[in-house]
Amino acid sequence: MTSRTRLIVLLVSAPVIAFAVIGGFLGKAVAREETYQYLRVFRHVLDLVLSNYVETVDSDRIMQGAMRGLTEPLDPDSAYLTREQVKALESGEKLPAGEVGLDLTRQYYLRVIAARDGSPAAKAGLRAGDFVRLIDNRPTREMSVFEGTRLLRGTPGSKVRLTIIRSSAADPHVIELTRVEIAPPEVSGRMQSSGVGYVRVPGFSSKSADQMRAKVAELRKQGVVRLLVDVRNCAAGDLADGIAVARLFVPSGTLAIREARDRPRESIEAAPGDGAITLPTVVLVNAGTSGAAELFSAALAGNDRAELVGERTAGRATLQKLLPLPDGTAMLLSNLWFLAPNGDRIQERGLAPNVEIEEPDVEIGAPPPATDPILLKAIERLASKADLQIP
Repeated sequence: MTSRTRLIVLLVSAPVIAFAVIGGFLGKAVAREETYQYLRVFRHVLDLVLSNYVETVDSDRIMQGAMRGLTEPLDPDSAYLTREQVKALESGEKLPAGEVGLDLTRQYYLRVIAARDGSPAAKAGLRAGDFVRLIDNRPTREMSVFEGTRLLRGTPGSKVRLTIIRSSAADPHVIELTRVEIAPPEVSGRMQSSGVGYVRVPGFSSKSADQMRAKVAELRKQGVVRLLVDVRNCAAGDLADGIAVARLFVPSGTLAIREARDRPRESIEAAPGDGAITLPTVVLVNAGTSGAAELFSAALAGNDRAELVGERTAGRATLQKLLPLPDGTAMLLSNLWFLAPNGDRIQERGLAPNVEIEEPDVEIGAPPPATDPILLKAIERLASKADLQIP
């Protein structure tokens, strides 16, 4: 190996070693011999690539791939950020106002968690589980959720082309969406049938608790004695906002549990005055129920305040921390996750419904099904509940 190659190996290895020491993720592990062994193997592999690959290797590209590879096995929300992405994040730079209404996760490619109500993505028929293979001809195979989310944003009226893979479709489907400004989510409701109210939560915000309280009070004046709460395809909002809405339904008990590394678990408990909404309740969930909606659902189900009807939820309940690296890049790592009231993990596992009903499988662009089996089953389950309210 030439002296120049040795220098390249040293330079490109430095960020990995720096991450191991400074980032904290490998801080304790590097003291163990087996970890040193992996670092030695990494350096050897890097040497072989630089010395033997058929053409001159772009060392920056190789190292960025290695950094992405460190986060990929962790969870979809952990990511390696480039210098440009770190600068944009730390500067508080506002994203363009135009969006298509997709919430994303990662599973080999970027994958749709949910398409927000009334958004261009929802109108195009995109749904939870769809894979986004290309964004404007850019492959998403090595793209983080952070990067993909930013690429979907743009000036209102501008267009973005997505190549979508759906398991039921034989070929990829190319869809062109026009970005629009999407209003903040609002809780809505209606009389579903005699004595039964239906409340839709399309996403959570700091206003959701007040909106839920007001909407349920309005429905009660109309004679509602049982309640359906629909959080299907609800993936937007801060986790704390889901817990805030759960407080309206749960008068006592554990709402959720925080778990972080090297710290004791911390329970989030109902407080005096919580539980103002006492109506028997069923919550509608599906594979697009994520984040704040999962914490809301888990709190109600875990305290016997509601049954969950529908599909297993997305399994996404973490908070991330930005860990800068010496070269201006950074790691965005999940450093805290939320557990269900009984201590069960939500992240990557989701919530199992009390009554499991699958949504109909439809082709992209096909009209929606004539019936809603999850809603029908939820109405049936609610009808079996007594009219007694929670004391």
